[in-house]
Amino acid sequence: MNKTIFFGLLFVFMILIQVFILNNILFLGYVNPYLYIMFIFLYPLNKNRFVFLFLAFLLGLIIDFFSDSGGIHAFSTLFIAYIRLFFVRVYFNKFEVDFPFFRLNLEPFGKRFNYVVTLTVIHHFILFSFANFSFQNFSNVIINTIYSSIFTLIIYFLATFIFSKKQ
Repeated sequence: MNKTIFFGLLFVFMILIQVFILNNILFLGYVNPYLYIMFIFLYPLNKNRFVFLFLAFLLGLIIDFFSDSGGIHAFSTLFIAYIRLFFVRVYFNKFEVDFPFFRLNLEPFGKRFNYVVTLTVIHHFILFSFANFSFQNFSNVIINTIYSSIFTLIIYFLATFIFSKKQ
C-alpha cells in the first residue's frame, strides 16, 4: 500500500478511535488513554517537516473540537511533533542522512520503549497541565499524567504487537 494512503488512513482511523471510543473512557477518574499520538510516533522522518507539523496540529485541533478542550490537544500534539527529532537523535543516534532509512518498528524494543514513553509522558504532562492550569492541582496533574500514560502505553504496545507483521 502506498505510504501516503496508509498515513492518511491512519490519521482518520486515530481520530475516529479517539473520538468515538477512547474519549468515552474515564477509569477511576484519572485514566483516559490518548492513542491518537501514535500517529506522531509512526509518521516517517523523511517527509516534509512543515506538512508533518501541520498534520500534528490538525490532529490535535480535531481532537480538541470533539473534546471541547480549547486547544490543549493541538498544543501538546504539536509540541511532541516538534521535539520528536531531538529524541530520535538521542535514543536512536540517527541524523538527517539516516532519516530516509529509519523505521521505528525495526529498532530494538528498548530504544523504541524509551522513545515512546518519553514523548507520551511529555504529551500527557503538557495536556494535563493546561487542563488544570493551577499549581494547586499539581498532584492531579502528576497522577493524571502517570496513570493515563501507563494506560496509553499499554494500548499502544498491544496495538503494535497485534498489528505488526512477523519478520
